[in-house]
Amino acid sequence: MNPAPFESLDYLYLPAPEIDAAVAFYANVLGGELLWKIREGSTCVAAVRLTADGPALVLANHLRPGDGLLIYRVENLAATRQALVERGWSAEADSIELPQGPCLVFRDPAGQRLAIYERLRPGMDQRFAGRFDDQ
Repeated sequence: MNPAPFESLDYLYLPAPEIDAAVAFYANVLGGELLWKIREGSTCVAAVRLTADGPALVLANHLRPGDGLLIYRVENLAATRQALVERGWSAEADSIELPQGPCLVFRDPAGQRLAIYERLRPGMDQRFAGRFDDQ
């Protein structure tokens, strides 16, 4: 049996077409801590922490409902990509960029999506912390 190639599950990337309503739900109703909320044009992304440990929720108004992702950190993106493809996963597209580093989206044999990324810019989490862009 092959060991899992993942270091950690860092983010739950969730669709939030109504970003303010989603932030209010996760922060106010569920008691999460809003870490940051960033707007670039019509795209808005916010991070909420619901637990002391475990992944942050990253809410994004540009994702379609049903397109949420589990985003796992890996040590080496290219090597992990090759290992996952050899195990039957298929890469969905070319690499995309997260603020923390390059990211690939895969589908498992049943069609479930997940992503892997290599943390090349670890300081981005601290750089976003406490940033709350205006509407």
